[in-house]
Amino acid sequence: LEFSQLPNDGLQSLYDLYSFNVIPRMGQVIAGDRDSYQYLVESIRRFPDQETFAGMIRAAGFGQVKYRNLSLGIAALHSGWKL
Repeated sequence: LEFSQLPNDGLQSLYDLYSFNVIPRMGQVIAGDRDSYQYLVESIRRFPDQETFAGMIRAAGFGQVKYRNLSLGIAALHSGWKL
């Protein structure tokens, strides 16, 4: 289970606006730690999209690789088999 890129550019823009502006502020208010939540948002944004990550899993020798988007693609559940 990984945070992912939304497959819709418009929704991705809205999610980026929310995540870069709201999540770090919530981290500051709730945990007193804005920087960690800013890093979280930035690392999510740099993570490969679903197809790229699935390709990386295949390249690592896994078979039957698939993924399922959750919450419109905000997160994706990836799976693969290696025997």
